[in-house]
Amino acid sequence: MSSKELNRRDFIKLTSAVTGGIMAAGLGIPIVGYLIDPALREDKAGKPVVVGNINDMTEIGKPYPFSFTITKVNGWERTASSYGGFIIRKSDDPKDLAVLSSRCTHLSCRVNWHEESKAFQCPCHDAKFDADGKVLDGPPPEPLGRFEFEVAEDGAITIIPVEVKEG
Repeated sequence: MSSKELNRRDFIKLTSAVTGGIMAAGLGIPIVGYLIDPALREDKAGKPVVVGNINDMTEIGKPYPFSFTITKVNGWERTASSYGGFIIRKSDDPKDLAVLSSRCTHLSCRVNWHEESKAFQCPCHDAKFDADGKVLDGPPPEPLGRFEFEVAEDGAITIIPVEVKEG
């Protein structure tokens, strides 16, 4: 036998190593993919959300409610949170809007518009906010949060769901 020939023992070692490598890759690649998949998922938070159409909001000064849900994925945990607010037309100009959060700045209770008092009222501690979101009465330390918005050519109102607090 020459030294270049593969003997039986070396053939079995090589075949076992190749077969084991193929099996390890066949099992290992899906396992690694499963473990890193949550880190590769795209989070929906911070994405623009269409909340209404300016053409449906004909009355100036009337708050039009809207709501949306954001789903966040943290590893394998998925949470859905509901948010809401009000769109108020200030004039006939389609870009002259106030887009207010419906969460009270005291304890995050949902405020409601009361037409008779022309104010947003919080059911938790009787806080009141005017149509611009400024505090009229109660314990809230700040005015209602505002959303940045854009009005498209077709009248769609889009917000990026990050509240901007007014000081």
